[in-house]
Amino acid sequence: MLVPIAAVVSNVFANGGAAWTHLVDTVLPGYVLNTAALLAGVAYGVVSIGVLSAWLVTAYRFPGHRVLEWALILPLAVPAYVLAYAYTDWLQFSGPVQTLLRDMTGWRAREYWFPEIRSLGGAIAVLSFALYPYVYLLARASFLDQTRATTESARLLGYGAWGSFFKVALPLARPGIAAGTALALMEALADFGTVSYFAVQTFTTGIYRAWLSLGDAVAAGQLASCLLAFVALVLLVERLSRGRARYHNVTARKRAPPQQLRGLAAFAAFSACFAPLLFGFLLPVGILGKLAWDESGAISPRLLALMGNSFTLSGATALIAIVAATLMAYAGRVSRSTVVATANRSASLGYAIPGAVIAVGILVPLGRLDNMMADWVYAQFGIKTGLLLTGTVVALLYAYLVRFLAIALQSVEAGLARITPSMDDAARSLGLGPGATLARVHAPMLWGSLLSAGLLVFVDVMKELPATFAMRPFNFDTLAVEVYNLTKDERLGEAAMPSLIIVAIGLVPLIVLSKQMSGRSRTS
Repeated sequence: MLVPIAAVVSNVFANGGAAWTHLVDTVLPGYVLNTAALLAGVAYGVVSIGVLSAWLVTAYRFPGHRVLEWALILPLAVPAYVLAYAYTDWLQFSGPVQTLLRDMTGWRAREYWFPEIRSLGGAIAVLSFALYPYVYLLARASFLDQTRATTESARLLGYGAWGSFFKVALPLARPGIAAGTALALMEALADFGTVSYFAVQTFTTGIYRAWLSLGDAVAAGQLASCLLAFVALVLLVERLSRGRARYHNVTARKRAPPQQLRGLAAFAAFSACFAPLLFGFLLPVGILGKLAWDESGAISPRLLALMGNSFTLSGATALIAIVAATLMAYAGRVSRSTVVATANRSASLGYAIPGAVIAVGILVPLGRLDNMMADWVYAQFGIKTGLLLTGTVVALLYAYLVRFLAIALQSVEAGLARITPSMDDAARSLGLGPGATLARVHAPMLWGSLLSAGLLVFVDVMKELPATFAMRPFNFDTLAVEVYNLTKDERLGEAAMPSLIIVAIGLVPLIVLSKQMSGRSRTS
């Protein structure tokens, strides 16, 4: 799992040549500024949306809150690049919003100003609406863990509702908010479809330009190293934000009763929570549905083939990830070794690495290995094998595993942690070894965790675009690549149906998660 990262970092010490010099002199400062501005804007967006909505549905009761508390996570089912395509069709000059504005006012082109969706600000808005659920989920979990004692202490200090929020609840929820923000920012750094479609020059688009247009693997690797530095910075800031503070809850786990809102206050709370759901899920799905309907909405043979490719890759990756994660997590449980625990944590680093970086880190060493194997086979047997790894789905599955193994590993470890060690002792007393214990005792008890892990990996692979775009075999497109190619050619209507399929598949784990959230909310 660490080979791609090592391959990327090794490019720092390589001679960049003319292409790297050209990038440094022309576009590198723009990449740095745009990436930094994107991170700052997305951080502000996801924190303001996620924290406010999480606090409102946790601390107050108003009409619709029971639906909103789980529905607010639905934007996670919509990839950011799909949001970008939907809003471009809706807000562009020929779209329904500007057309209606001109019909109502009689204005013509260049007689009025309208915000440009294809811009850095547009990318920040789209990514904020797509990624705020990361902050919402963890902030809401933190708010649910806060007890009646903290609320009563705030009231004794003379704080009102908002004073308690800013002075007590918000500081106590800081770890969850910081972790959710870090996840959202890493997803923003990994994004390729949105920034590419909006023509925002970031490190992600620069990596593909250096790799595909300039054909310079070293320059692409050096840009990927710069992007890795941004990832490391995000993780460092998240860690430093905690400082030496501790957030242990040492009182009884009885929550303060939510306050009932009525009248204007209830309407304001509902509006504040409904707006991100509207702009992050309902409106874009409605736009895509109309586009698909106007395009006849038929599923063509090509679309069926693309679905088959996507399901094959997603299913194979999910299966491999479950097996690998189960063996790794069980090894950590059985051995209790620091070496094994460190290896497992290191193998999970791939989730923090953008798909573009992983693609560069895999293609370079695998390409060299392919050439060495081809030269050896030709020298020994006189057979030209071509590319055995980088020209097939093997490299793509490897990239997916590096990127998403952490999701499966976390789910399996959480499932194993819920199984009491006495089960292992009982199995051992019956003469079962570690392998037999895993197969006959733990595996049946882990069924729910394994299913959840596989489902999450399946959906993430289905939505993944950067690594797929760079590493897919010739004439082997997926739904995500098809959506990108169609929208790049401004064929938004044709892109609507595959986009809706991706969204529909992404809803499956979210429905399961929302039920768990609702159950926890009722019992807290």
